[in-house]
Amino acid sequence: MKKQLLMAELKRQGKAPKKRLWVFLALTFVLLVAAGGFWYHANLQTRLEETFQKGLALRQAGKYVEAVELFEQLHDEYPDFVRIPQSLFQAAEIQDLYLGRYSDAVLTYLLLERDYPEAAEVVPARKQVAVLYKYRLKDCSQAIAVYQKVLDQSGPENDQLQYEVADCYFRLNNFAQARIEFGSLRKNHPQSPLIAEVQYRIAMTYALEGKLPEAAGAYRLVMERWAESPYALEASFGLATVLEEQEELLEALKILESLTGIYPNQAILERKTAQVRERIEKKKKAI
Repeated sequence: MKKQLLMAELKRQGKAPKKRLWVFLALTFVLLVAAGGFWYHANLQTRLEETFQKGLALRQAGKYVEAVELFEQLHDEYPDFVRIPQSLFQAAEIQDLYLGRYSDAVLTYLLLERDYPEAAEVVPARKQVAVLYKYRLKDCSQAIAVYQKVLDQSGPENDQLQYEVADCYFRLNNFAQARIEFGSLRKNHPQSPLIAEVQYRIAMTYALEGKLPEAAGAYRLVMERWAESPYALEASFGLATVLEEQEELLEALKILESLTGIYPNQAILERKTAQVRERIEKKKKAI
C-alpha cells in the first residue's frame, strides 16, 4: 500500500511541471494574440488616418474624382472608422462644388445622415441637401421638406432658413403660404437683418395676388420703418406701380420723380415715369 502511494505521488509530481508549462504557454499565446491585435488595430487606425489625409490632399490638388473614390472606399471598407462621417461629407461636397454631380451629392449626404445620425456633420449635411434641391435641382418642394427638418432644431441661422422656406413657396407661386412664412420670420426673429426685405417681400405677395390696397400698405410700412434700407427705394417703386394700377397717377408720378438719381435701375425708372406721364396726358385729353 505504501509503495502504491509513493508511486502515485511521484507520478503526480512528474505531471505537475508539465501542466504548469502548458498553462504558461497558453497564457503566453493569449498575451501575444492580444498584443498583436492591439498593434494591428493601432497600426490600422494610423493607416486609415493617412488615407483620409491623402483624400484631402487629392481634393486640394484638384484631383476630385480620385478624392471621391478614396473617400467612398474608406466608407465601404471601414464603416466604423471615426473619420467616415467627414469622409462622406467631403465626398458629397466635391460632387456638388467641383463635379456637378448634384444628385450623387444628395445621395451621399443622405447616406451620411442615415448611417451616422449622431455625427456632427449631419446638420450641415441637411442644410446642403436643402440648398442642392432648391438651387441646383430646382425642386423647391423637396427643399421645403428638408429646410423644415433643419428648422426643428433651433439654431442661430433659423431666420435665414425660414426665409429660404418662404422664398421656396414664393418660387412655387404659392404667394399666400409665402406670406405666412415671411410673417412667421418677422414674428419669431424681429431683430433679424432680413426684416426690411421680408416686409418688402410680403408687399410683393399682395401685389402679385392683385390685393392692391394691402400691397400699398405693406410697401408704405417698409418706407416708413426702414427708410435707410435699400428696400425702401424698392418699396417706393413698388408703391408707385400699385398706385398706377389703382389709377392714382399723380401720386404715382410724384413718387417716381422723387427716385430720380437714387433708384438703382434708372433705365427702368425712366420707362416707368414716361409711361405714367403718358397716361396722365391721355387722361387730360380724354377730359
